[in-house]
Amino acid sequence: MQTLTAVAHRGAPYRFRENTLGSLRAALALGADAVEFDVRLTRDGVPVLLHDETLKRLWALDRPLRSLSAAEVRGLTDGGVPTLAEALAATGDGRVMIDLPGTRDVRQARRVVDAVREAGAADRAYYCAGAEEMLAVRAADPAAEIALTRTSLAPTRPVLLDAVKPRWLNYRFSLVDRALADRVHRGGHLLSVWTPDTRRSMRRLIALGVDSITTNRIDVLTALRDARQPMA
Repeated sequence: MQTLTAVAHRGAPYRFRENTLGSLRAALALGADAVEFDVRLTRDGVPVLLHDETLKRLWALDRPLRSLSAAEVRGLTDGGVPTLAEALAATGDGRVMIDLPGTRDVRQARRVVDAVREAGAADRAYYCAGAEEMLAVRAADPAAEIALTRTSLAPTRPVLLDAVKPRWLNYRFSLVDRALADRVHRGGHLLSVWTPDTRRSMRRLIALGVDSITTNRIDVLTALRDARQPMA
């Protein structure tokens, strides 16, 4: 029986605000194999957990993150936006999938990679995003584990695969069918998908043989995963 990696998207966002320490801890308590979260840099180059470019959606503050220092972010959100270092400490030995929206140069990528190394988490962290971001990560860390995000059915160019050297190809779940799953596996990659939230979609993807599912409903996915395990 295949091993399925259950990844919690931004923690457990139906229970706690996404990308917060409470959300990450809740996801692990619900049985997640890994927790995915988004990382961006503050004005002074500190990696923090935030998906959007601004604080507006989650914190009702229409301020671009890049215009704020880490101290200002902490003050404006009452400590609600954790640093990457705090997130790595909060997840203990748990595996983390670090999404890097907007990290398109090596200097920025190196800030994140260095924070992961300083936390002693390099062996449990892997990175995901599009080609430009993952090329920056690969330049910053030749040993990084990478999930290259794909948003179309077009085959990934061999020159890109050679440059990024991903372990995973990470697809929007609605794109995945048997032909795509077979193609990814024939190419020697693991197949990761994001973000199905219904049991029907999860069951379909599991039947197709995907290796990892990232979802907002980690409790639903872990229940399906555990139900497939043979009895001792």
